[in-house]
Amino acid sequence: MQLRIRRAAAVAMLAVFSLEVSLGAVDSKGAAYFGGTVKVFDGAKDPVEGTLDTRREDALVFAAQDKTFKGQTFSIPYARVIDLEYGQKAGRRVGAAAATTILLGPIGLLTLFSKKRKHYLTIGFRSDDDKDQVAVIELGKDIVRATLPIVETRSGKKITYQDEEAKKSAK
Repeated sequence: MQLRIRRAAAVAMLAVFSLEVSLGAVDSKGAAYFGGTVKVFDGAKDPVEGTLDTRREDALVFAAQDKTFKGQTFSIPYARVIDLEYGQKAGRRVGAAAATTILLGPIGLLTLFSKKRKHYLTIGFRSDDDKDQVAVIELGKDIVRATLPIVETRSGKKITYQDEEAKKSAK
């Protein structure tokens, strides 16, 4: 009987963690258009999830996979990049802590010690009609270290880091 309860608790805890991951952040290898002046996603109320393609040598390409904007893309020619900024936002896993505390009692509060980080690349660029534009892109944790040096090298612009913590995590 006690083994069944432990298994049920473990399954419930796993479900809570996976639910929080799917609701709260982009895929670790994906990206999301978080905001800016890109016309393609004008009506977006939430970040538009998709993929960031760094394989092209002339432009950075974002392709939406969100159901509302699926298949729509925008590209930023590296030659038109004005500036680059990288930063992070760290937060506690409050939802997971509450759920695990309900399931496991006070030991579930240990979840509060874990942090989730969101990684943001802000790109200032000039559009084809010579107007200043900006795109804020949330990067999945697994693509940060590969994406930043590619964008920096191909654009010829140095990345400005918001703080020392952001600089450390990018290396």
